[in-house]
Amino acid sequence: MVMTGAHEFLATTGVRLPIFQAPMAGVSCPALAAAVSEAGGLGALGLGAAGADAAGRMIAELKARTALPFNLNVFCHSPSVRSAETESAWIARFGGRFAAQGGTPPAALQEIYRSFNVDRAMTALLLATRPRVVSFHFGLPPGDTVQALRAAGIVLLCSVTSLSEGRAAMAAGVQAVIAQGYEAGGHRGIFDPRAPDDQLSTAALVQILVRHLTLPVIAAGGIMDGAGIAAALTLGAAAAQLGTAFVACDESLADDAYRTALTGEPGYHTVMTSALSGRPARCLANSYTELGRQIPVGDVPDYPVAYDLAKALHAAAKQNGQTGYAAQWAGQGAPLARRMPAGELVRVLASELAQGTG
Repeated sequence: MVMTGAHEFLATTGVRLPIFQAPMAGVSCPALAAAVSEAGGLGALGLGAAGADAAGRMIAELKARTALPFNLNVFCHSPSVRSAETESAWIARFGGRFAAQGGTPPAALQEIYRSFNVDRAMTALLLATRPRVVSFHFGLPPGDTVQALRAAGIVLLCSVTSLSEGRAAMAAGVQAVIAQGYEAGGHRGIFDPRAPDDQLSTAALVQILVRHLTLPVIAAGGIMDGAGIAAALTLGAAAAQLGTAFVACDESLADDAYRTALTGEPGYHTVMTSALSGRPARCLANSYTELGRQIPVGDVPDYPVAYDLAKALHAAAKQNGQTGYAAQWAGQGAPLARRMPAGELVRVLASELAQGTG
């Protein structure tokens, strides 16, 4: 079922199956990525929430588990534009929620994740470890970084949500784009979160990019089974990237509450919100997203500063056995998630793809 143009791209990445695991910082781990790669797909680690030292340990563990190709993903967001007034108001807004949990809000907020665009230590780590694939999310790094990674023989991918972003990625020198549809879970890869968003579906975006770009296109968003992968390939995609489908796998770092919500009634309800982290992201509807419905986007501190408070509130609530403030990232296909080992899921997906049905 793999389309003719896809074979060359898969050969470039060294992967047997057109099944890519989304990086999912905070949920992915070396065990999950290795299981996917060992089964013939492309496993991935999300390094956006990790510093270079922690990332180095994760990569070393992953290499100890598999000698097959994998993808390392980094966040290329613009550094936060800080506003003491906005951040103070944000802390005050949630004071009552912290008090209800017997907790205390942070006295000040921190920029908890460093952008790859200014993290020279992370660049040096990638050049030293030379993974087969590196992917960018939230935009593109500086041109000299792209050139250095390509010179090291690394295949570069970039998440895009529109044709203009796809063209920018192609001009920058990446070798393939990840077409992230609006139905996808987790953080939206839009380059400028303050810009208008056409909210294109995966199917529409894939076809637009295939028509106008000369790069392979990887479909991402709402794909949960072999039928979905087959549909993406039929539309011209070279591969499909699945994230939510792997959250319920045994190796995932998702906790029990997350897994239960994903495969239960909450899985049928997802919301795109900026209130959790400061950038639009799709997650399971909960107490935090309900608050977010009432908050103007302009009141939310920049990413990842807003996320500092969200994490603190979740930690306070979790002490009381409440998980309604958790960032449970999930796409619209969440109810179709299946609990099983990651390697087994890849084999099931491959079988369904071969049959053309899911």
